[in-house]
Amino acid sequence: AAFPDEVDADNKVDDPARLSYIKRHLEMVNKSIQIGVPMKGYFVWSLFDNFEWALGYSKRFGIIYVDYATQERIVKSSGLWYRDVIAQNRVVK
Repeated sequence: AAFPDEVDADNKVDDPARLSYIKRHLEMVNKSIQIGVPMKGYFVWSLFDNFEWALGYSKRFGIIYVDYATQERIVKSSGLWYRDVIAQNRVVK
């Protein structure tokens, strides 16, 4: 899920579209499990913003923002939310 991400004045990255995208996928994972699909896990693509072969550095996919000039990392709001999902082993609001 590539969305435009910007660091705000508080050095945070709010990415509600990506969070919603991941949440919808996890809701479908849950429905699949309920109907008997042998689901073994779910992986978010990608953990970090990275170089994509077709798009270079132009699109950001990660739940962790990477400043390519300084290599500073900032956990995006979607990453903070996903951390809570993992900790609680359930989709949280």
